Amino acid sequence: MKKLLYIKNYKIEIFVFIFLIFQACSNESESRLQQKKRNQKDIVKTDLPQIVKKDTLTAITQYNSTSYFIYKGKPMGYEYELLELFSKSIDVELHIILTDNLDTAISWLESGKGDIIAQALTITKERNNILSFSDYHTLTQQVLVQRKPKNWRKMTLDNIDKQLIKDPINLINKKVHVKKSSPYYERLNNLSDEIGGDIDITPVSENVVTEDLIKMVADGEIDYTVADKNIALLNKTYYPILDVETEVSFSQRIAWAVRKTSPKLLASINNWIKKMRKTTDYYVIYNKYFKNKKAAKRRMKSEYFSVSGGKISEFDEIIKKHSANLGWDWRLLASQIFQESRFDPKTKSWAGAKGLMQMMPKTAKQFGVTKLFNPDENIKAGTIYLKHISDRFEEIDYPEKIKFVLASYNVGYNHVDDARRLAEKHGYNPNVWDKNVSKFILLLSKPKYYNDEAVRFGYCRGEEPRNYVKDILKRHEQYKLFIKNN
Repeated sequence: MKKLLYIKNYKIEIFVFIFLIFQACSNESESRLQQKKRNQKDIVKTDLPQIVKKDTLTAITQYNSTSYFIYKGKPMGYEYELLELFSKSIDVELHIILTDNLDTAISWLESGKGDIIAQALTITKERNNILSFSDYHTLTQQVLVQRKPKNWRKMTLDNIDKQLIKDPINLINKKVHVKKSSPYYERLNNLSDEIGGDIDITPVSENVVTEDLIKMVADGEIDYTVADKNIALLNKTYYPILDVETEVSFSQRIAWAVRKTSPKLLASINNWIKKMRKTTDYYVIYNKYFKNKKAAKRRMKSEYFSVSGGKISEFDEIIKKHSANLGWDWRLLASQIFQESRFDPKTKSWAGAKGLMQMMPKTAKQFGVTKLFNPDENIKAGTIYLKHISDRFEEIDYPEKIKFVLASYNVGYNHVDDARRLAEKHGYNPNVWDKNVSKFILLLSKPKYYNDEAVRFGYCRGEEPRNYVKDILKRHEQYKLFIKNN
């Protein structure tokens, strides 16, 4: 009887224990659900109308050799070029922020720090639960990146293949390095289940990008990684020792993503994609970054490729030397020189301006410089002239003063001074450029304004200096993302 009672009580205790566990799990699930609901409430409601109103689309993308980089002073990249075109289609400025961590990108998107995630983002069920994906713009597969034997050039193709993994089943017990936040990690876990054996999936630092891992395979630091096929093929042109033929996934759709709370932005992106697919530009841009392997190889070998080289131009040291006299970040002066001459020291304009900073011989002569095709002399004259202009804006503080100096360098101090007088006359701030003086320098192309009694130097094609300032400052921000200030 005691034994039966003990068993009965034991069963009750087990039941109670199981019930408590179940209840705890239920509470935990409910808590997670509530947390998810709270998180959903925290997601900003910013959509296309608000983006247009603030005149800026903030895109979250990656810094690598295909998405976004600087080459010979010029911002480039597949995502970058498409984003520029899309921004123009909705008539807003493009602002880019960078991260290689998807969790961070999603957090920035939901908090409103960014408006769109524009990178090689694979559409998955799990991601569909929290993101709204655009129509896909690329199809790719994930492939195994592995190294051929050292003497592969002397071997037959059959002998090379015998030493490579050609069937994913042979990845069992092999160590494959990928980022945990990447779609490759998830895919390798699924592949382990499919082949009925364990792949040693080794997480790497979230600061490491796919191309770093590809290089590590080529250099023999690791044996295997996984990458999207188009990126792997591109890197193979630079590292011929790589084999990227073994596919580890079916075709996957690559798309951009927005918040669930941005349906109008999503519709706008999809309409734009449909129109773009009917143009040659869409395919020219893709081919530039994924098909033109010679150009890609040339970029990768260049010291002016920001991903690996870290220089803006061959004149960096001269620019650093003379920018010190201005008290400017040398990358700002580099951005202006790119605007003026694309770093061609022998260029000459129709008006007679010469060299890197497009100095007029008469102006340069005032500063004791006559050899304008000499890079050092040209930049010396240009920076003396910039300092001369800067001294005329004593009442304006940095960094606002820089905008007035750049505009004056482009169109002349007198026209900028006219725009300042007009701004003050109409109740705007003459010491602020954006939406104040820049507004009136544009209006100086209209008779009503260039004939105003406050204007002393007449007509001015104001769109040019406004765009000049905007383009230089925007490129400077891009340089700061990639190029060290030393």
